[in-house]
Amino acid sequence: MPRQTPAHPSLTGAPADRKYLLERIGEAAVVQVYADGFGALTLREKTLVWHLYQAAIAGRDIFYDQRYAHNLEMRDVLEAVIAHARASEIDPDTLDAIVRYTKLFWVNTGPYNNLTARKFVLACTPEAFASAVRAAARAGARFPLRGGETLDAMLARLRPLFFDLAVDPTVTSKTPPAGQDILATSANNLYVGVTMKDLEGFTERHALNSRLVKRDGRLVEEVCRVGGRYDAPIRAIVGHLEAALPQATGPMADALRALIAFYHSGDDVDRQAYDIAWVTDKSSPVDTINGFVEVYLDARSIKGAWEALVFYVNHEKTEQIQTIAANAQWFEDRMPWDPKYRKDGIHATTANAIDIVVETGESGPITPVGINLPNDQSIRERYGSKSVSLSNVTEAYERSTLPEFRSEFSWTPEEAARATQWSAFASELTTNMHEVIGHGSGKVNETIAGNPPMWLKEQFSAIEESRADLVALYFLPDRRLVELGLVAAEDHATIVQTEYEGYTRNALVQLRRIREGTQIEEDHMRNRQMIVHWLMAHTDAIDVRVRDGKTYYVMTDAAAFRDGVGRLLAEVQRIKGEGDYEAARALVEAYGVHFDPARRDEVVARVDHLQLPSYTGFVMPRLEAATNASGEITDVTISYPQDLTAQMLEYSAATRHLRV
Repeated sequence: MPRQTPAHPSLTGAPADRKYLLERIGEAAVVQVYADGFGALTLREKTLVWHLYQAAIAGRDIFYDQRYAHNLEMRDVLEAVIAHARASEIDPDTLDAIVRYTKLFWVNTGPYNNLTARKFVLACTPEAFASAVRAAARAGARFPLRGGETLDAMLARLRPLFFDLAVDPTVTSKTPPAGQDILATSANNLYVGVTMKDLEGFTERHALNSRLVKRDGRLVEEVCRVGGRYDAPIRAIVGHLEAALPQATGPMADALRALIAFYHSGDDVDRQAYDIAWVTDKSSPVDTINGFVEVYLDARSIKGAWEALVFYVNHEKTEQIQTIAANAQWFEDRMPWDPKYRKDGIHATTANAIDIVVETGESGPITPVGINLPNDQSIRERYGSKSVSLSNVTEAYERSTLPEFRSEFSWTPEEAARATQWSAFASELTTNMHEVIGHGSGKVNETIAGNPPMWLKEQFSAIEESRADLVALYFLPDRRLVELGLVAAEDHATIVQTEYEGYTRNALVQLRRIREGTQIEEDHMRNRQMIVHWLMAHTDAIDVRVRDGKTYYVMTDAAAFRDGVGRLLAEVQRIKGEGDYEAARALVEAYGVHFDPARRDEVVARVDHLQLPSYTGFVMPRLEAATNASGEITDVTISYPQDLTAQMLEYSAATRHLRV
């Protein structure tokens, strides 16, 4: 019998009446993620997950502090009010405003929109907020008063942080106003008093895992490690990792020991040893990502934000991504870029579909759907990489998506029908190719010393995400996917059309996320805008059409789309391979940064009329361990809180003693 491509392979087996969409908070949707396969793990595997889960929660506040120096104080105030709301005499309208703001604060890990990088503020008066804080204090709430400080003095000190959009307006500013510095205009806590000019001639020993401070005219690296910055939470993380060691497989235990060594020393050589040990563990059914990893928060794309994920392999859903990984060299040999950038003898890429159990730090509550690590280019080229597709996250996204989201921006009913039937499969396949043969591909010129971020600076992340997307889009129509059994021949053209249409629509629809200003800061959004608008300018693949006052981006020619993708991909790889900063800046700023605010306003009006969310935060599964009289774990059970507030307050209570 001919192979049949499942339209929704990630949605099999889930109860039809399961609750996914929990609530809407302004632009945000809150969705529960489920981990159905946890119950089938052995007790040893469950115990391993439990200790890694505790390590993930222990480090959560590191990212809060990295994202904004005032985050933890602000969160303490908000949570004290929320926790004592029932016992307090707080005006209902004021409480509603505080609850809404607090939930957005939790979802975005602070007062900055995760996608736009712009600040949002409380929608009540400072006086009403102060009254609510005083009422909570009378009910027994405790607030983060500094030595000798009164409650009123604290409120005065924090007032601009909660209410003034002009104070620290942008968390990461990669394209600041003319003449202004990208570090000075970024409100994150990765640098203190430092500008790009200060860094001329300065060599960082701990570039990834430090905060850089200008002190008495000198640059000082505050290294994140045991005995250094974030000592208390890092010690707690290490303790949980050590407890996990007896339950881990041999290769995983080697990786965990290397990670512990890095947390102790903070030295890059130990970080590299951990990356190598982690990427060469190809068989452990349970795994974790824990540490200073992604560099999106840093305007320079150098310093890693802390994150943790704990997950297990979903064997039922892993065939597709493993097939792609097993054929990585075939794709590499046919990349449409200069052969000098092609890898020879690709080291095996480990690829799995996974179910996450918990994500914290930069990876949660807002989560990716696919990951490829490590980021170190030299390790990728010598040892390979690991790619994972977050199956239960993809499922939760799909189950919580409203049908109007597809139909409103589709030019024809047929386009909307294709999206309904095929978008889940097409997106999952594209994501898997993005991670495995996108991020895992290519090599760079020896002159840039295997370190493209140092050369491409603030443009690196957008360029790298563009490169991975373009690889996936380029190979999606290739007949090789049929030969590998990834798609059925009779479905292939429809899947390609669906993905190209969806990718094109997304460049328009994502404008709903940027409700102020006229430029994009987030790198994934920049990359998608850049690709679509470059194709508009250089091919006949996309039309901009208007009907009944509504704008549509319409993909009209799949062959022209793919041809244009190949040409753009060749240039993007050249930019990365040569570290060509000026070409990167010109490309991203010309097509990926700026947009027409009138078109954005139209999109916002359309999605608001239909009550469609702009982004999603996830409530994670909850684990609980049972022990015997000797303190040994006898079982670990999983449950689903379906309550953002309960989960966030629980996490905060668990880590308050580890305050950074």
